[in-house]
Amino acid sequence: MYIRFVNYLDKINQYRKSKISNRNFLIILAVIVGILAGLAAAAIKSLTHHIEEFLQSDWHWKYKYYLYFIFPMIGIFLTVLYIKYFIRKSKFETGLTPLLYAISKKSSRVEAHNIYSQIITAAITVGFGGSTGLEAPIVTSGASIGSNLGRFLGLSYREITMLVACGAAAGIAGAFNSPVAGIVFAIEILLPEFTIPAFIPLLLSAATAAVVARIFYTQQLFFLVTEGWQINALFYYVLLAGLIGLFSIYFTKANYAVKGLFYKIKHPYTKVVVGGLMLGVLVFLFPTLYGEGYITMKNLLRGDYLAVINNSIFEDYNSISAMVVLFTVVTIFMKSLATLITLGAGGNGGTFAPSLIMGGLIGFIFAYVVNLSGLAHLNVSNFIVAGMAAALGSIMHAPLTGIFLIAEITGGYILMVPLMITTAISYAINRSSQKHSIYTKVLADKGELLSHEDKDTTVLNQMKLKYLIEKSYPQLYMSDLIAEKMNEIVQSHKNICAVTDELGDFKGIIYIEELFSEMVNNPDKANLLATSLVQPAPNTIMENDDLKVVLQKMEQDNVWLLPVVDEANRYIGFVSKTAIFNKYRALLMRQNDYMS
Repeated sequence: MYIRFVNYLDKINQYRKSKISNRNFLIILAVIVGILAGLAAAAIKSLTHHIEEFLQSDWHWKYKYYLYFIFPMIGIFLTVLYIKYFIRKSKFETGLTPLLYAISKKSSRVEAHNIYSQIITAAITVGFGGSTGLEAPIVTSGASIGSNLGRFLGLSYREITMLVACGAAAGIAGAFNSPVAGIVFAIEILLPEFTIPAFIPLLLSAATAAVVARIFYTQQLFFLVTEGWQINALFYYVLLAGLIGLFSIYFTKANYAVKGLFYKIKHPYTKVVVGGLMLGVLVFLFPTLYGEGYITMKNLLRGDYLAVINNSIFEDYNSISAMVVLFTVVTIFMKSLATLITLGAGGNGGTFAPSLIMGGLIGFIFAYVVNLSGLAHLNVSNFIVAGMAAALGSIMHAPLTGIFLIAEITGGYILMVPLMITTAISYAINRSSQKHSIYTKVLADKGELLSHEDKDTTVLNQMKLKYLIEKSYPQLYMSDLIAEKMNEIVQSHKNICAVTDELGDFKGIIYIEELFSEMVNNPDKANLLATSLVQPAPNTIMENDDLKVVLQKMEQDNVWLLPVVDEANRYIGFVSKTAIFNKYRALLMRQNDYMS
């Protein structure tokens, strides 16, 4: 049955290829991905907000507010349970790093369960008060839709990667109603190389998702009322950019530190209890930390500058300006910890929304303090918006995404110049200290990151060593008589052979030229054993080595080919520079023909 289905699908694909060009077919698929990702975005937002509404408004019990201490822990616990019992056959991962790894090393294969599991777990985590965002899960869900649709239709790696990017762009577009930001995000973060023809599928996918999500979920995220920006405020935008740039460096380092602490806790339920209780205390003291935190930002943009401290146990001190400032500053740092604790304890979500919240709070408190000091009169809403863009751009190393996302979701295109200045400066400060973002550093350290800047590495990362191993080289046992193997050696037309023991354990190599010379000059050639001619190989290649490492070993030893062995040192075959370069050229040619 399965074979018949595959054959039928193959016939459909062959017919499609004869009637529709790759470019037009990808455009059709991009629209389909946009529709599905838009539905997924609407679903995750609606499910999350229904959970929040039930816990905060619909559920009536006079003691329920005591449970706010443990609501975040309940959410994380339910997430961990779901992962354990419903995702058994594959690995569940959060954030954008696994998605980048899938593009780089897994032929853009994103597990199908991510289409729904990301939605369910993120909604539970955030709905119960987990201090993360929904954007990374919806990006992964959209990317999974694109990946699995492409694999189902038997598309190539490049075409599947294009659909993955379309799904990610659609996810952002649907989550924020920001199609331009979705496109820019896909180009900045996911696509290793951007070509103009790729723009059309991204555009259609993002626009379709924005329309679909808006049909099912019409709430506007932010409302910005502004008359524009003043030229004499540029100096203060530069100062704000410096502050956010330094904060983004702190957040990046705190991310690694908190992850390291939770990594030391081996039992998953211990992580849930420790992280959940810590998060519950933080949410109790700082109510802004509950969930995404967008409600607080909406209130601040409306001019309610006491929104951060109101509804907290310190609300009685909201008439003291110094207390408002201090409480907001502490809230900024607690938001960073709450986000990292949520993720470290086992919750699902991302740092997208927290970056916006932290940046917006920094922009608010900066302008608020300047206004209190009398040094200038700044438009607080403008600085909130600029802070959001700068924080997102610097933390994610995606300045264009930060600029266009904030301009779209606030309608603040009139603030484009301040957005550009603050985002560019804060990103430059972060980049001077952190070469890679929180999403890419782990992959970069392992050499598994596709890079815009290093095209050679990008292409080599797309190649798999196992497909380049040549197994036609003659193989001798240590105890073999050379005379008995001469016919096999001559017919192989190779200049080298591998020597192993009877169990396949690799012992070394014999150069054919030296073997012939020995057979001619050795009077006892009839009794010549392989063990008497074997010599150590200059180096060996592990079957899982990256091709960049393989080429480095070849250059180091000044050789053209090397033997490949497995982890048990069993001989597999040889890999040559010729095979690598031929595959490299083929990939470059395929990229040039891509979407033609």
